[in-house]
Amino acid sequence: MLAYDYPLLGILWTSLIISVWILWFILLFRIIGDIFHSTDLGGGAKALWLLFIIFVPFLGTFVYVIARGSSMTQRMLERAQAQQEALNASIRDAASSSGSTADELSKFAALRDQGVISDAEFEARKAQLLS
Repeated sequence: MLAYDYPLLGILWTSLIISVWILWFILLFRIIGDIFHSTDLGGGAKALWLLFIIFVPFLGTFVYVIARGSSMTQRMLERAQAQQEALNASIRDAASSSGSTADELSKFAALRDQGVISDAEFEARKAQLLS
């Protein structure tokens, strides 16, 4: 009975409307996030843009995309690059610290093999490095 009351084109039209509505909200929240993350705008300009987008959402969104759309993409790419550089730096730090621990252990093992330090001293140094 439902298929008779709600034809296929009605389902497609409803799906289209819901998809456009969801995309609209995604764009709206992305613009609001860009307003807050923008470093080239002052507090007053951010407040005005936000009020414009909240009180006149369609016009405000379209004006923002036209006026600041290309720089919005640039800011997003800069934030992604900064996050990637921070991740790479933390990975390099973790890798270098683990390499230095292994180097220290090999030095202590060489000293133990040469008879400079005892086995007990080696185990104490090893425990200290690994903790």
